[in-house]
Amino acid sequence: MVAVSSDPLLLNWEKLTGKAVVPNIESDDMGQPYRVFDPCIWREDDGYYSLSGGYRDGPIFETCRMTQSLFFSQDLERWVYLGSFVEEDIFTGPGEDGAVPYFWPISDKHILIFASHQRGSQYLLGDYDQVRHRFRPTSHGRFNFGSLRNGGVHAPSAMPDGDGGILVIHNINEGKETVGWNHIMSLARRLTLNADGTLHIEPVSTIEQQRGDHQQIGETTLAANVDFHPPGVEGNAMELNLSIDPEESTEIRLELLRSDDGEEQTTIRFVRGGGLAGKMGDYGFKADALVLDNGRASLSAGLLPRPAEVAPFHLEEGETLDLRIFIDKSVVELFANGRQVMGVRAYPEREDSIGVVIRSVCREATLRSLDAWQMKGIYSS
Repeated sequence: MVAVSSDPLLLNWEKLTGKAVVPNIESDDMGQPYRVFDPCIWREDDGYYSLSGGYRDGPIFETCRMTQSLFFSQDLERWVYLGSFVEEDIFTGPGEDGAVPYFWPISDKHILIFASHQRGSQYLLGDYDQVRHRFRPTSHGRFNFGSLRNGGVHAPSAMPDGDGGILVIHNINEGKETVGWNHIMSLARRLTLNADGTLHIEPVSTIEQQRGDHQQIGETTLAANVDFHPPGVEGNAMELNLSIDPEESTEIRLELLRSDDGEEQTTIRFVRGGGLAGKMGDYGFKADALVLDNGRASLSAGLLPRPAEVAPFHLEEGETLDLRIFIDKSVVELFANGRQVMGVRAYPEREDSIGVVIRSVCREATLRSLDAWQMKGIYSS
């Protein structure tokens, strides 16, 4: 159904027809001919366009492929099915669908943000042919590197920010057994394009209004295989900004929400040569990786199992590892060098699970700087 509003506060709406405007055709197990699901609507000069995310050519979670069904209307009441919107998608895998699509211009490209029920939130960057009304992706990335279930990131919502960027916020699933619809929202993230056409990802700047007490640590040598406890840095509602030169170390490891004895901890690891992408040996570099692991986050017996997330992430020669980490009781979100983002649920039970530890593995590294803020709650600031 369609309702429209001229109210700037969006409190009052008018239903146009009082009935469904696109036929609800029962699709078969292969996803044909289309499904009307989580529509995204925009307006062009000749009328309105709507995307519905789904799948085709096989059963979902098995052999299907992601698809976006495109519809057109001049009056929002009579709609025509125009076919599949995305062409030559070589990025999404078998078994994935394309739920909750959002399609927006970003710089000289367009971005399609969506979620697969198999692999969670992701995006396609590419070129939009406004004559044929088809989208051809040229690159791809993910906001989730594991299942959307058991504490994973999924179901994005996105909109332009009015200043050239895109704002996106995600659902984060519960990581323990609960009843009913009770997900929590991620931080809002701002997406822009770098000069090389890659996606730049950062938290919205307004989150800095929640900063409270500040702790700063200057340049510090991280001895090999020795835990460094940043003095005065602890808590379960914090923002951490770190700049680390890994030098010749094989791994930089951060333990967050850590109990005194390490029994509970959520771990972030930067691993040299541990990546899932890139070239090796005589053919070029060996890629690095970021790992986010909540396997020891809690002693609770009600946790749902979740393998560690592994995200491709490569540091260039001489580039420092720049991390922004947000801890919000049961949520940990990581932004790395403005180009990778990860998030997961964690439920520490011990009262002393507020510690932070940094370790350089194999060889020493240098902590260039660390800034930590205790974060105020939005209802009390």
